[in-house]
Amino acid sequence: MADQLQIYELNNGTVVVKITNYGCTITSLSVPDKNGKLADVVLGFDTVEPYVKGASPYFGCIVGRVANRIKNGKFTLNGTGYSLPINKPPNSLHGGFKGFDKRIWEVAEYKKGDKPSITFKYRSSDGEEGYPGDVSVTATYTLTSSMTMKLDMEAVPENKATPINLAQHTYWNLAGHNSGNILDHTIQIWASEMTPVDENTVPTGEIKPVKGTPFDFTAEKKVGLQVHEVGLGYDHNYVLGGGEEKLGLKRAAKLKDPSSSRVLNLWTNAPGMQFYTGNYVNGVVGKGGAVYNKHAGLCLETQGFPNAINQSNFPSVVVQPGSKYQHTMLFEFSV
Repeated sequence: MADQLQIYELNNGTVVVKITNYGCTITSLSVPDKNGKLADVVLGFDTVEPYVKGASPYFGCIVGRVANRIKNGKFTLNGTGYSLPINKPPNSLHGGFKGFDKRIWEVAEYKKGDKPSITFKYRSSDGEEGYPGDVSVTATYTLTSSMTMKLDMEAVPENKATPINLAQHTYWNLAGHNSGNILDHTIQIWASEMTPVDENTVPTGEIKPVKGTPFDFTAEKKVGLQVHEVGLGYDHNYVLGGGEEKLGLKRAAKLKDPSSSRVLNLWTNAPGMQFYTGNYVNGVVGKGGAVYNKHAGLCLETQGFPNAINQSNFPSVVVQPGSKYQHTMLFEFSV
């Protein structure tokens, strides 16, 4: 298997991204700071081996067929009940034991030049990890301008209706992957509501205003300011909206590191975003021997709402055969 695995590079002279066909995983992403000094701002490993061996808590990968949690690993669709692997008891998480993040994707296209891009393809078969129907998936990473990366994810069910909810699970640390925790970063999230969770981190079905709570990031705020008031840390879905739009995408979040002045603006067409502060990361030995601990990075996973398949009041994640699931993310870096 390992001989089919490779790490590919996208390089436009300013930003350098490394991505492997194992799980469509971003292993490295280097961007300049205010002095033009490059640093790798994503958590990960130097080689493909640790990912394959299961050492990664979803660093940098695309998760699916359904991202996030499905309550008790069960759902009913068109009168048929489905049971999924319970890989994060009592729930099914990120597609099961062998989700899209642990599959080898085919490289369909790889372009160099001033707008370098790479397209990965995967075909998920009927019954894989308990999900119905065959689904063809593509993911394209493109450096669209000197400081911008775009990700286009598409999926087409071939023969059965099925839930589809893909998410990109990069852990960001804009000071550099080996620089400690992200509690001094500031973040603004364009969401006035979030979906509260039960004791197993599954949304209760409510949609609650963030105003007056530790979940309020409608104005720029330090990540660490109230992190200790929300259990282990943030691991919650935000209902996106209320920001400006660009290229049909809405503004989701703005992340800033004070030490390097690096900024990441994220745009998406997804209805929600999981804001996760790396609460379960514990002593993972990553690139160059760096040790990643709790809050070493944070994730901004734009997505359909968690457990939407079991919550009729959430936007539907069911895609019909012949219809196309389309999810775009735009990562805009600046200083």
